[in-house]
Amino acid sequence: MTEAVTAPVRPQFASVADVRERLGRVGYLTDDAIATTVFLADRLGKPLLVEGPAGVGKTELSKSVAAATGAEMLRLQCYEGLDEARALYEWNYKKQLLRIQAAGDAAWDETHDDIFSEEFLLSRPLLSAIRRDDATVLLIDEVDKADVEVEGLLLEVLSDFQVTIPELGTITASRRPFVVLTSNASRELSEALKRRCLYLHLDYPTAEREKAIVLSRVPQVPEQLAEQVVRTVRALRAMELKKAPSISETIDWATTLLALGIDTLDEESVVTTLGVVLKHVSDQVRAVNELNLS
Repeated sequence: MTEAVTAPVRPQFASVADVRERLGRVGYLTDDAIATTVFLADRLGKPLLVEGPAGVGKTELSKSVAAATGAEMLRLQCYEGLDEARALYEWNYKKQLLRIQAAGDAAWDETHDDIFSEEFLLSRPLLSAIRRDDATVLLIDEVDKADVEVEGLLLEVLSDFQVTIPELGTITASRRPFVVLTSNASRELSEALKRRCLYLHLDYPTAEREKAIVLSRVPQVPEQLAEQVVRTVRALRAMELKKAPSISETIDWATTLLALGIDTLDEESVVTTLGVVLKHVSDQVRAVNELNLS
């Protein structure tokens, strides 16, 4: 059964090539799969579920889409215990109480209608994204960390892009936000949620593309040094570490070496700057012991 479109879809990208070019312009280098999936999510008005290990650029993708399209980004950071009040909306109870006290002996029906009005509504990321008329990117980050009940809350929002507030009625988006959900796959998401999304799996990039990312983000770094940094980071990721280096940490390492005036990644420079990419002492010890630093 085809779901009814309840909010206008206003695409921001003209083509797959346009996605690649505009994201590249803001420093996010894509491959064909990324560019195609982003284009389809934009053109079809479908949420985009991006899954993969930590540090592969899932959150950065949504930030880059916002930057490339000039949209405002709203972020819902998921965590265990997240509830409707933090995700969707809640009422300003303190302000309501003050209004009730100020009303004195006024009729309750009149006071009730007054305190459950826009003036007392605290809009959270999901509702804020639905209510915006301008281009918006809604990032629902690390959705797999939230309780299963939160997925039920998302179903109405992502199915029809509308929110029902009993006291005010149903609020329908006048313009669909570009929605990105990210997951580290710490738990399996429901099929109902997945069905409403396009799916993109991100993994660490190839050495060639990661080098291109470093040179794009840190254009002053010598190409040879960028190649050495990427090669070393990939060797670190192959080890059994508590936390493998992310792409952003590869960029940070290149930036650090550039700031120190180091143009060759030798044993001394690796040992003295390893804390930029490895944040656990056991990982650093393992790296020093296992890397071929000669």
